[in-house]
Amino acid sequence: MAFSPSELILNADGSIYHLNLHPEDIAETIFVVGDPNRVPAISKYFDTLEVQKTKREFVTHTGYLGGKRFSVLSTGIGTGNIDIVMNELDALANIDLSTSEVKEAKKALNIIRIGTCGGLQKDIPVDTILLSETGIGLDGLLHFYDSGHVQNLELRDQLEAKFDFGTGGIRPYAFDASENLMKRFDKNRIRFGTTLTNIGFYGPQGRNLRIPPRFQDLIKSLAQLDLDGRKITNLEMETAAIYGLALLLGHNALSLNVVLANRTRGEFSSNPQQSIDTLIKYGLEHLTAS
Repeated sequence: MAFSPSELILNADGSIYHLNLHPEDIAETIFVVGDPNRVPAISKYFDTLEVQKTKREFVTHTGYLGGKRFSVLSTGIGTGNIDIVMNELDALANIDLSTSEVKEAKKALNIIRIGTCGGLQKDIPVDTILLSETGIGLDGLLHFYDSGHVQNLELRDQLEAKFDFGTGGIRPYAFDASENLMKRFDKNRIRFGTTLTNIGFYGPQGRNLRIPPRFQDLIKSLAQLDLDGRKITNLEMETAAIYGLALLLGHNALSLNVVLANRTRGEFSSNPQQSIDTLIKYGLEHLTAS
């Protein structure tokens, strides 16, 4: 059955609505970044560049590196944008846009976040590269989808039991990274951890400027949590949603972040752009390796 025009929205040229892309514009391996300026910071390392498209905050570059085709796409900040990006990337891969019908043969994309985060543990220095084995979401996005069958329910239940969310209706969810993508990375070179994704940068991440916080000592409380031997290592705004939607849609997802701030120590990187570039080169090195 074909999707109605109000559900699968296309532009006049047949491209998907928000991303402004056609299926042939994307590679099977896609780096997603929050900042549009980070797209050329990655694609400058490509050997050739064949696609450059922009609409709103969504900037896409596709090209070749080491004989392999890659795309880089900026998502903007937060899980709301991730909902758009993940669904529209899947539509490009698995829906025939000319007929608005789902294809019989499904394609699994590799979606790798290259981002930044704040560290929660004292032993994680700024400028550390951290791979998220699991993403825990506090934002609510995945509660709009039937996702229990792909969740890490054990970790979710532990968090609910050990952290008092009060009566505000906050319900965590938890999803794991792609095992196939994780195998490409070495635990001896970078940190593996458990990432908390929240909906905002200030109050939801324990920053309080002029509005009184609802959760007192949020960062300290999160850092001290023991989830059956696992600690929450870092905090950011996209990973858990990427993991959840990827699992529901049949794609492989991985989140690599450089720790620009250590929230427990109150420290920030002295050269964040250099640290981000180191992360970019590290990610490209491992994803281009055969």
